[in-house]
Amino acid sequence: MSFLEYRVKIAPTGLRKVFHLNWALVVLVTIVSAIGFLVLYSIAGGQMDLWAEPQMKRFGLGMGLMFAMAIVPIWFWRNTAAICYTITILLLVAVELFGTVGMGAQRWLDIGLVRVQPSELMKVTLVMMLAAYYDWLDPNKVSRLLWVMVPVLLIVMPTSLVAIQPNLGTSLMLLMGGAVVMFAAGVNIWYFVAVLALVLAAVTSVFMTRGTPWQFLHDYQYRRIDTFLDPSVDPLGAGYNIMQAKIALGSGGWRGKGFMQGTQSRLNFLPEKHTDFIFTTLGEEFGFVGTLTLLVLYALILFFLFICAIQNKDRFSQLLILGIGANFFLYIAVNLSMVMGMVPVVGVPLPFLSYGGSAMLVLLIAFGLVQSAYVYRLK
Repeated sequence: MSFLEYRVKIAPTGLRKVFHLNWALVVLVTIVSAIGFLVLYSIAGGQMDLWAEPQMKRFGLGMGLMFAMAIVPIWFWRNTAAICYTITILLLVAVELFGTVGMGAQRWLDIGLVRVQPSELMKVTLVMMLAAYYDWLDPNKVSRLLWVMVPVLLIVMPTSLVAIQPNLGTSLMLLMGGAVVMFAAGVNIWYFVAVLALVLAAVTSVFMTRGTPWQFLHDYQYRRIDTFLDPSVDPLGAGYNIMQAKIALGSGGWRGKGFMQGTQSRLNFLPEKHTDFIFTTLGEEFGFVGTLTLLVLYALILFFLFICAIQNKDRFSQLLILGIGANFFLYIAVNLSMVMGMVPVVGVPLPFLSYGGSAMLVLLIAFGLVQSAYVYRLK
């Protein structure tokens, strides 16, 4: 018996579970994050301590949390889903009362050493709560109106709290992520058709009320819509970000300008280059090849998440993984559509690339739940 085999054999049961993780996901997440560190280093002009080093520290902390959560049995997370959801709701309320204002929005809680964005955490705890609800509910009741209204309320409550911060991007992600879990749980498709009709009516109302005292959106949100429809309307104002992002993406060509050679980002033409618009920096420096490589890595992560879900026979685990996978996809889809001018700019970060503590830690916590479901899966 080798030393390693001996150590594994005598290790406590919980620690031994680490060897049963889905290591493909761990490796893929690490590679994508490493690309993010590289781009942040480039954007900072070769300075590690500006963005890359803090991001690395957050990644290290997040990986530690992921491993810790992975060795905890999935039934524990199912049993604590309601508690986690309730705590996050209270944190969202606390944001309204004591939150820190940044960039025109009140989204953060300053707890001393770090600033926490509860709306990011809600993306995970909402999925946990919905998965636990449908795991408890009799499958024959899933599409009955009374039992459909419960998850609707669970979704609407945090969405409303996030929307008034204001944080339109995250509130839409909460709605769509919750809808995916409901659909995966087997809710009748006609409910979704009805909701879609209401959404179309609401969009119409949004435009009809513009300029009135009771308009539904803030002025800056209307400007984002105008910019989306025609960025050239205000090329030096609201349309500046999108126009510069398109210039950066297009100038990269097939192979890019080279590492640390991006003029749009290095010369500060591109705003929010280290957060929401980091994809454009990647495209400028590494071109089509670099951006395609990133998209392939993202696709592989989504593929392994889907495989984890279909291999698991536990209903809670299946819905949890599918919900987390849906949120991960929404992060990618909304951010890429946003920086390419396909949707209005709503401030959604690119997973594991955009600089920021809350999104990085929450994503790794979510993957810790996935790993727990995988390790303790029912076959």
